Amino acid sequence: MALLCDVIIADESAKIGDPHVKVGLVAGDGGAIIWPQLVGYARAKEYLLTGDLMGATTAAEMGLINYAVPADQLDTKVDEMAAKILANPRWAVRWTKAAINIPLRENANKISDAAFAYELLTNLTQDRQEAVAAFAAKRAAQFKGE
Repeated sequence: MALLCDVIIADESAKIGDPHVKVGLVAGDGGAIIWPQLVGYARAKEYLLTGDLMGATTAAEMGLINYAVPADQLDTKVDEMAAKILANPRWAVRWTKAAINIPLRENANKISDAAFAYELLTNLTQDRQEAVAAFAAKRAAQFKGE
C-alpha cells in the first residue's frame, strides 16, 4: 500500500517487500500493479515471486521508494518534502499528479480484476491452508503445490 503513495520516505531500518507468495497468496492487492512500474519487470518478478524483503536503503537505491533516512530524521524529511510540494501552485501540483497517474490507473484497471480473482482462488488452495496452519502453530510451512 505504501508503494502507491506519491513520495515514499522510510526509516532506514525498515524492511520492505510483498510476501504474499510466502503465505500461499497472489499479490492481488496492488503489488502486481505498482512494483513493475517502480523497478521494472525483472526486479518486480524477483521480489514478488520470492516474497523476499529488502532493507529500505536497498529499496531507495533501486527506486522502489524515494528516501531511506535515520529514524530520528524521518519526521524532518517528511515535513521538508511536504513543504516543497505545498510551496507550489495547488492546481499545477494536482493536475501534474493526475497526468502522471494516467498510465498507473490504466494498468490498475487492466490488472486488478484478475489479480483479486487469483488472490481469492489462492485462498482456496491446500498450500494456503497449510500456510495459515503453520503460522498458527509457529512452524515452517510444508508446501506441496496443491
